[in-house]
Amino acid sequence: MELTERLVSLLRDRGAALVGVGDMTGVPGCAYPMGVSVAVALPEHVVTDLRTAPTKEYYALYGTLNEKLNAIVLAGEAFLREQGYRAWAQTTDRVHYGEDKRSPLPHKTVATWAGLGWIGKNGLLITPQLGPAIRLSSLLTDAPLAAAAPIDRSRCGNCHACVDVCPAQALKGALWQADMEREEIVDVDKCYAKQLEIMERATGIRTDLCGKCFAVCPYARRPSPDREP
Repeated sequence: MELTERLVSLLRDRGAALVGVGDMTGVPGCAYPMGVSVAVALPEHVVTDLRTAPTKEYYALYGTLNEKLNAIVLAGEAFLREQGYRAWAQTTDRVHYGEDKRSPLPHKTVATWAGLGWIGKNGLLITPQLGPAIRLSSLLTDAPLAAAAPIDRSRCGNCHACVDVCPAQALKGALWQADMEREEIVDVDKCYAKQLEIMERATGIRTDLCGKCFAVCPYARRPSPDREP
């Protein structure tokens, strides 16, 4: 427990808003027995703006928060290695995506096993504290950390806010549960194509960013002291 507390304290000191630890034994794509999920929050005004359209500020912040997450998980990796354990931070330069836009071990998967949240009807991780208005990273290790209970099913209930507002009509309204295929929740190709269109129209930048489906999430609207990164 002491090792876990020291690691969590370090990650929070480096700027993590949320930290969770999960037992990853037997999880496909994971070569380590433990996973640490880390989240930083999007500023509330950025989330509010995204209900209308993506912004250049969101585009810039996307990169800034990724860099912040990289620094956080690399600090955790260094700490665990100093204690004599194997550790691997899933930084943006280490995670590679296939043609199907999948990574071998998504940060969202680590997060659900670490008890941070569930997969919403928008296909994103929903946390009780900040909803989906976060950026995620993860850290894998063989250190004997204290794991939280995983979350294995959706808590979205009858809410369809994200489904109703999706400009691509790519969300299928399905309630997630563990081992569910991504395609049962979202049509990734339709989502990707519409994001390119919306972002270019709003900012002149052709990239796959939208954000409307998480900006309208009721959990993202909840006041939280952790809102600002």
